[in-house]
Amino acid sequence: MPRPQRQLKPNYCYHITVRCNNREFKLSSHESREVFLYAIKKAQDKFKFKLYALCIMSNHVHYLIEPNQPEDLPKIMHWLNWYTAMYFNRMLNRSGHFWEKRYHSSGFEKTDYRRALNTLRYIHANPKAASMQQGFFYDFSNYGTHDRLSNDGITQWHPAFLQLGRTLEECAAKYRRFCQKYRPQAKPEKRNFWGSSFLPSLLKTKNKIKKSPGQMSLPWDKQRVTESTEVHDVAEKFIKANCFPSPVPGIRFVEC
Repeated sequence: MPRPQRQLKPNYCYHITVRCNNREFKLSSHESREVFLYAIKKAQDKFKFKLYALCIMSNHVHYLIEPNQPEDLPKIMHWLNWYTAMYFNRMLNRSGHFWEKRYHSSGFEKTDYRRALNTLRYIHANPKAASMQQGFFYDFSNYGTHDRLSNDGITQWHPAFLQLGRTLEECAAKYRRFCQKYRPQAKPEKRNFWGSSFLPSLLKTKNKIKKSPGQMSLPWDKQRVTESTEVHDVAEKFIKANCFPSPVPGIRFVEC
């Protein structure tokens, strides 16, 4: 059957979820997340979209995006997934699909403030719901920009957030209380089936992928990208804006 067409409409926001192939934990390293933030920044410069929420987990990513034009959304996601897949495959010395099937998207009117706030909270609550931490502050989500009213250089506030109060401080306080009331729904119990634990062990291999003698280097060569000052600057600004507690001056990165 043909894939159902996405409903792309003007003045819509889209909650996007994209997962690593086989739901493998390929986004766990600090280095990969730095590059991911850099890729998002490059995509913004290219497509001029608004990013209201972001959370980079170990095997999936959440976005809340408002494209400049409705038809830009597939272009944005195609470019982002292509750029990151090519880099991460090179970094991890692997080949094949990095991302799992199509990205999931759910759209709603930008003026639907109730849904926008619920979506923001759901995205920001992901690390807490996954029992990675107790609070909402997380190096690689933009919750901190809402709580501390900081600027991470990539995301911006949704109009729904700005409607919470008469001042920015009131908006931050109300959103903080709104998030504290969040209670994640229990996920369905994982069902085991024949071969679910046996087959993966057979498929594992210790052989590394060999590079052909004449293979050309990619423009995002691992060493050049990860050592780029521009990559570190983008990541550092984002982390400092969202990490808790705030990094000590002079310390490049602080694990939260």
